[in-house]
Amino acid sequence: MLGTKKVFKLEDGREIEIETGKLAKQADGSAVVRMGDTMILATVCAKKEVGENVDFMPLTVDYQEKYASMGRFPGGFFKREARPSEYEILIARLIDRALRPLFPDDFHAEVQVQVTLISGDRNNPPDALAALAASSALAVSDIPFNGPVSECRVALIDNEFVINPDYEQMERAELDLIVAATYDNIMMVEGEMKEVSEDTMLEALKTAHSSIKLHCQALNELTEMVGKTQKREYCHEENDLELKAKLHDAVYQKCYDFAHQGIKSKSARSEGFDAIKQEFIDTLDPEDAEEKAFMIDRYFHDTEKEAMRDMVLQERVRLDGRQLNEIRPIWAEVGYLPSPHGSAIFTRGETQSLSTCTLGTKLDEQIIDGAMIEGKNRFILHYNFPGFATGEVKRAGSTSRREIGHGNLAMRALKQVLPSEEECPYTIRLVSDILESNGSSSMATVCAGCLALMDAGVKIRKPVSGIAMGLIEKNGNWAVLSDILGDEDHLGDMDFKVTGTRDGITACQMDIKCDGLSYDILAKALAQAKEGRMHILNIIEQTIPAPREDYKPHVPRITKMMVAKEFIGAIIGPQGKIIQEIQKDTNTIITIEEAGDQGVVEIASANKEGIEAAVKRIKGIVAVPEVGEVYEGTVKNLQPFGAFVEFLPSKDGLLHVSEISWNRVENVEDVLKEGDHITVKLIDIDKKTGKFKLSHRVLTPKPEGYVEPKPQRPARPQGARHHNNQRSHD
Repeated sequence: MLGTKKVFKLEDGREIEIETGKLAKQADGSAVVRMGDTMILATVCAKKEVGENVDFMPLTVDYQEKYASMGRFPGGFFKREARPSEYEILIARLIDRALRPLFPDDFHAEVQVQVTLISGDRNNPPDALAALAASSALAVSDIPFNGPVSECRVALIDNEFVINPDYEQMERAELDLIVAATYDNIMMVEGEMKEVSEDTMLEALKTAHSSIKLHCQALNELTEMVGKTQKREYCHEENDLELKAKLHDAVYQKCYDFAHQGIKSKSARSEGFDAIKQEFIDTLDPEDAEEKAFMIDRYFHDTEKEAMRDMVLQERVRLDGRQLNEIRPIWAEVGYLPSPHGSAIFTRGETQSLSTCTLGTKLDEQIIDGAMIEGKNRFILHYNFPGFATGEVKRAGSTSRREIGHGNLAMRALKQVLPSEEECPYTIRLVSDILESNGSSSMATVCAGCLALMDAGVKIRKPVSGIAMGLIEKNGNWAVLSDILGDEDHLGDMDFKVTGTRDGITACQMDIKCDGLSYDILAKALAQAKEGRMHILNIIEQTIPAPREDYKPHVPRITKMMVAKEFIGAIIGPQGKIIQEIQKDTNTIITIEEAGDQGVVEIASANKEGIEAAVKRIKGIVAVPEVGEVYEGTVKNLQPFGAFVEFLPSKDGLLHVSEISWNRVENVEDVLKEGDHITVKLIDIDKKTGKFKLSHRVLTPKPEGYVEPKPQRPARPQGARHHNNQRSHD
């Protein structure tokens, strides 16, 4: 039989199978990971040569869910998988963040990892297995990689931690984390929580890491089984060790001293370090300096980073002069923009978010139509990062993966405190435009988004703030940094974003770049993050103590009506004619959804009179005619024997000529015309046909001495009389 298989069990007895050598054999490495009926194919390919002057890891990770994996057709005109959805991009980012730190620092060949869901199982979500599949492909290849690494999901359900729960269990989770780790170290964390404590968070990480160790052990055994313990040789960096030492000796102390000055401006710091580099270049032969310019840039960057890290560890102060746990100056403002439903500015140091809140109807909900996940979103958060935020000239293109990732983190942070749909029937869209950035822009989005929601009058349960924590660690000496700068993110060993209320954590995202990060350091980072969150919450509450009592005048109001399910079709009408007519006449937006044996009708408009008019029209449609009730009707059609009157929407009854007036009416057209409004009373409903009989005369005073005329017997045709007579003679 083709291929090699490795099967291992999780703590709860469920099995995971890794198979290689059967599919996609021309890739440098390929593997299929299976759990239940979920199967994921991962492939990895790396170029043998590296491009000129490349000093970074050119890694590309793509994740795709095939619709056929769930027996479904893709939507759209072309009926085929197209560009990745936001969900697929988020999973690709999780894989990328787990893999990227583990490639050798001097390995710069272009690497492409492609992960594809080829069979789906609703009991085993694929996102928790995707990184294991990617790591499996690397484990059976000859590509240099300091793994293995794997991911798993850990959820807190009914006060117990569950590894890789199914979708139904996840709906009840108080905590939902994706954790990536090697056998020795946690590498990446991302997830959301319902205000859990720091201790619960740490316990979740330990539980996840314990499970991931089983993955890593299985991958090491698989690597030996396929004989891929020896990786390919490579040489991707040219070095001049003499130049490197000369540069280090010349600029290290200058960089250290300059970093110690505590310059707050990012541009001023950048110019200062550039001046130190240029001063060294000026000491070199111009031709030599030009020839080795790329090498000089790399060596200077490494020395600058080393000097800044050493300065923070030894002096216990930051690049901008702050203490380790000090937050940058903050100012905030709400209601800055007059037309949006809610707006806020949140500025922390040189990072600024301008956020807006828009409230819409059910028609504005985001439709999710993925291979595995279908449904609707009533809360959307978009994050935009233009080039001018960092003073750069950058072409405006499509939304980047980073923008999608940062927006998703802020969305998860805030959704935990949103009111229920019954309390707030709106679809909510937040947009964060980053106008300045020097670190922690996603956390500024959380704070500005919270303020914009409160400015819009959305009754969030509690305010939420966010902070980004950093770490510098060297030879056992370490420093945890609160509210990190962009430079501190770049030179540090950890980027740990934590959001929450006064009562607990609502979301987190952590990327770790060093080995051996202890739980003691994580506990310190979480405790310091809590202090920072409380400080920021104080400023948020000073800016706006609570959500506004009411929505702004130009926010559409929404009224809900419950109707019997059988009336939904009558409200909509043939081809939507009735509902479109009502919307047009009343200037409203109307949506209808089934809820059990009832229909939920939502009517939205910024005009109160329009809503009232639409409600009246719909009440007329769903009203059940009752004998004895009086209605305002409209004459629709005239006949010799009477008039047909619409007394309720789409409900006509016969107003017989004898029921128009107490006086005899010879000609209906003498007293009524089509379009006339007339008050009628429902006097009978035919039990067989369901036809309605109406009267107008009973609503008017009966004349004194009135005698009901006897009905005249209709004359029979001559032939009929003769026939009857003939029968009597017989």
